[in-house]
Amino acid sequence: MTFLNPAVLFGLLAASIPIVLHFLNLRKLKKIEFSTLAFLKELQKTKIKRIKLKQWLLLLLRIAIILLLVMAFARPTAKSFSLGNSSAAKTTAVIIIDNTFSMSVVTEKGSYLNQAKQTAKNLLGNFRDGDEIALISVGDLSNEVSKPTTNFRLALQSIEELQISSVSKTLNEAVIKAAQVLYQSKNFNKEIYLLTDLQKGRIFNSQNELANLSGILDENTRMYLVNIGGKDAVNLGVEELMPNNQIFEKGKAVSFTARVKNYSSQSVNNSVVSLFVNGKRSAQQSLNFVGGETKETTFETTLADTGRVEIYTELEDDEILQDNKRYFSVYVPDKISLLILTDLPEDAKFIKLAVEDPQQKIKITTTAAEQLHSLNLKNYNAVIVIGSEKNYDWKNLIGYLESGGKAVVMPGSQSTLQNFQKLCNAINVNAPPSLLGKLNSQEKPAQIDKIDFQNPLFADLFENKKLPQIESPDVYYYFKVTPGSKGKNIISMFDNSSFLSEYKVGAGKVFLFNSAPVLSWNNFPLKGFFAPMINKLILYSVSKIKEQNNYITGHEITADISGRTSEQIIVQKPDGTKEYVDADSLSNKDYFSYRKTDEAGTYKFYSGNKLLDYIYVNNNPRESLTEKASDSDFKEYLKLIGFDGKLFTFTPIDDFSKVIYQSRFGTELWKYLLMVVLFLAILESIVARSSKKEMVELSR
Repeated sequence: MTFLNPAVLFGLLAASIPIVLHFLNLRKLKKIEFSTLAFLKELQKTKIKRIKLKQWLLLLLRIAIILLLVMAFARPTAKSFSLGNSSAAKTTAVIIIDNTFSMSVVTEKGSYLNQAKQTAKNLLGNFRDGDEIALISVGDLSNEVSKPTTNFRLALQSIEELQISSVSKTLNEAVIKAAQVLYQSKNFNKEIYLLTDLQKGRIFNSQNELANLSGILDENTRMYLVNIGGKDAVNLGVEELMPNNQIFEKGKAVSFTARVKNYSSQSVNNSVVSLFVNGKRSAQQSLNFVGGETKETTFETTLADTGRVEIYTELEDDEILQDNKRYFSVYVPDKISLLILTDLPEDAKFIKLAVEDPQQKIKITTTAAEQLHSLNLKNYNAVIVIGSEKNYDWKNLIGYLESGGKAVVMPGSQSTLQNFQKLCNAINVNAPPSLLGKLNSQEKPAQIDKIDFQNPLFADLFENKKLPQIESPDVYYYFKVTPGSKGKNIISMFDNSSFLSEYKVGAGKVFLFNSAPVLSWNNFPLKGFFAPMINKLILYSVSKIKEQNNYITGHEITADISGRTSEQIIVQKPDGTKEYVDADSLSNKDYFSYRKTDEAGTYKFYSGNKLLDYIYVNNNPRESLTEKASDSDFKEYLKLIGFDGKLFTFTPIDDFSKVIYQSRFGTELWKYLLMVVLFLAILESIVARSSKKEMVELSR
């Protein structure tokens, strides 16, 4: 026997009250005067014995009434007790349905998900009025705890509405939610029903995320594992889509590499993989795979559009469709807004000549560096800093770089070692220790030595695909820059210093020249590759490439909304639906964390018609694994979380109703105890009345 409300058992101490009163009454001697000795003769010994017996019977009845009444309030249950229409102990059940996209596999009995939903609907017949049911889906994006309901019709509706989710979460996350539901329940029977394909690798991600649930999932908890599936599904998936370029221009050739894996044990032949650019197929390949094989294939295409360009690769249909696409987005500039910061406008003359074009694709704004603090750098696609004759506040530039911006930094004609060092230190690049050479001196000019032709700056810069021969500029005067561990050389000089170096600053980059773009310092502006390189640097600065595989469905994404023109942010999801967010309600006015990433594709963030940011989200490749975990793997997981209850395993075709009934703790006995209490109370009243009558007769 088990008590659902054991704290009430302290009331059993009240059973001592009738005993105390009984013995106190024995000490109260009643004086009776006898008129004659004849009365004593008439008193029968049997009558005295009967009175004493009734007194003891009354004591036992009163003790029993108190004991049974207290036990009734403690709600005892008995596992094997049955009497007519007995009242079963109330149950709180959590039904966990795995609706991640691995459950979309179809067999002759329907999809795994539909089998799970039908099983869940069949389970509802095992509950009675007053039982509570909570439904948890593994692919649920919300972190809220489900509230159980006694409305079975509502539970049935929730089961029927469940669909495949692109969000890949683990069974452990669902079990934690179930434990929270059971922790808040006051019902005695606590049950978890887990309907899943028991996909390998999706029970939990790592042991670091496992919590000890022994205090909640104790020996009174029962878990029913309904193992669905078992089919060796044929499934190919795109694991990654990688760009082979870092600079994207309209009309220029670009290439992408897709990594495709055969997740099944079966061979697959002539599987078509296609590359789409803004929804149009631009290239395709046919691949053959053996079981478990991974292959990479490269697509080449030419970009015909400007602005944000959405690119994805897609496989032909197989048994799991959700992992057949992989997304990527790039920004191809149409018109570029270039900001040149310089103390002397004459220092920017050759830069302007290099970037100006008849089609006016580049709008150039030249301003003094001292105006930097008042500028919104988000309004410019690229920034070039020439010179640092004064000790300026560079915080605005630092913020621009840390948020992903790129800047080209050069000395000016009047730059001093001290001020240029301050600029380098401010933007966290290696400051030059010395200034070498002599202005306008052509006696022994320094020369460049090596060029890293693998750098994106040199992609398609030369018609000759072989390593070109570049005539070195004569460098008369320069800062000796050594990138060290902070950066890397792009063009190095014969003294091992750097003519052009690249640094990562926050999420952005800095390209640092060691010499000013003026003829008193060098003749670089007169060389044939000066203009193409400057143009490439600007295009590289404009190109915005999100880190591949940085975001997967179900994860929070962070958009840059600092360039908004209104207080309303529009979030456009991959399916075209829009969500409107009041920027005033955000704690951070420059960055917006968005959580509803339940679809794969590109999420766009607008302020009016202005595109503020875009982030592409892909499915989790781990969800593509079709290999099943074993029952022992799941039991090991339960051991790791401290599960102390009982585990029962089934398949959808098993008759689990009988096992469920047998495993429950049984029937609550409080109603029967109250019936006994009522009977004993009536009996006590009869015995007390009879005893009192005899006592009166005895006292006469």
